[in-house]
Amino acid sequence: MAETEEKVPKSSAPKGAAPKGGAPKGAPGGSPGKGKDKAAAAAVDHAPKAVEGTPRLQEYYEKTIRARLAKEFGLANANQVPRVVKVVLNVGMGDASKNPKQLDAAVEELGLITGQKAVVTKAKKAIANFGLRAGMPVGATVTLRGARMYEFLDRFINLAVPRIRDFRGLPNRSFDGRGNYTFGIKEQLIFPEIDYDRVEKIHGMDITLVTSTDRDDLAMGLLRELGWPFRGETPQRVA
Repeated sequence: MAETEEKVPKSSAPKGAAPKGGAPKGAPGGSPGKGKDKAAAAAVDHAPKAVEGTPRLQEYYEKTIRARLAKEFGLANANQVPRVVKVVLNVGMGDASKNPKQLDAAVEELGLITGQKAVVTKAKKAIANFGLRAGMPVGATVTLRGARMYEFLDRFINLAVPRIRDFRGLPNRSFDGRGNYTFGIKEQLIFPEIDYDRVEKIHGMDITLVTSTDRDDLAMGLLRELGWPFRGETPQRVA
C-alpha cells in the first residue's frame, strides 16, 4: 500500500513577506532594538529639570563664602555656617475680591519674576471693618528654594536693585532677631522681566530671606558676602 503524501497548505502571503509573528529581532523592517529604544526615550524628557547646572551665586557661596564666614566668626563646625534657606515674595492686595483681574495680573507677574507659579493667599478670618470675609483672596505669594532661589538673588542684586529710583541702599535694621531679613519694594517695575505696557497696576511687595542661623550678626555677614547693598556701605564685589 502506497504511503499517502501529506499536503502542505500553501501560504497566501506574497513571496518574501515577513511571517505573521513579525520580523526577527534586529532584522530590517522589524522592531528597533534596545539601543534605539533608549535613544528615542532620551530624546523626549517627560520630566524636564528646573535648571541645568549650578547657579553661579550658589557655586560662589560653596567655594568662597563658607570658608570666609567660618574664619571670620570662628565657626569650627561646618553646620554652623549660615546659609539662605528660602526666599519668600508676598504681594498684598486688599481689593483683590473687587478687582480679580488685578490679582490675576499680580500672580502672572510673580511668575515672570521668579519663574515659579504663585499661590493666591486667602483671609483666615473675617474683619468687618475692612469688609473682609474668611476665605476671600487678599494677595499672592511665592516661596523659592534651591537653584531658583540663588538665581533670583543673583538677578535681584545685579539687575533689579540698580533700577530703583534714588537708591541709597537697603535697610540694615530689618532683621527680626532670629536671623531672618525682610524688606519691601514700592514698584514691581524694577524687575526687567516686567513689561511696563502690560502693567495693570503698580504695586509693591515684601521679600523675606530666611537663613539657617538664629543670630542677626551671622545673617548680616552672609548677606554682605553675597553682595547685599546695605545702606551706608559699599557692597561686596562678588567674583
